[in-house]
Amino acid sequence: MVHVVRTFTVATQPDEAIAYLADFTNAEAWDPGTVSCVRTDAGPVRVGATWHNTSKILGSDTELDYRLEHLDDTTVRLVGENKTATATDVITVVAVAGGTEVTYDATVELHGAAKLAAPLMQLEFEKLGRQTVEGIQRELGKGP
Repeated sequence: MVHVVRTFTVATQPDEAIAYLADFTNAEAWDPGTVSCVRTDAGPVRVGATWHNTSKILGSDTELDYRLEHLDDTTVRLVGENKTATATDVITVVAVAGGTEVTYDATVELHGAAKLAAPLMQLEFEKLGRQTVEGIQRELGKGP
């Protein structure tokens, strides 16, 4: 299992941050691994919305189909799956003076032979975690 958690602040208010981060299409702008993220259903972003995400991890393209599993005023939970991995991203927001505290909690459960790559993936996700913070702060404004 690969697990990375980052907590940081942004200048955007919580409701705007949740709306932006719940629309996973925006991952193209803030997620350093994402090559493309295309909505595969229609309508407002709500529980059940789906995306096809292509990421480049350790030099290889990885495709996951994501579903918005939970959305409320403080939490977004997205789950992406393919035959070798299940990725769960939980994003929570809390109002703070001058903006929002964001906690980004990413877990990747590797399946089958892919489990052997977990130590290398952990190192890569630590690096990507730092870059993800920079990307979200760039898009939502660096917090106080």
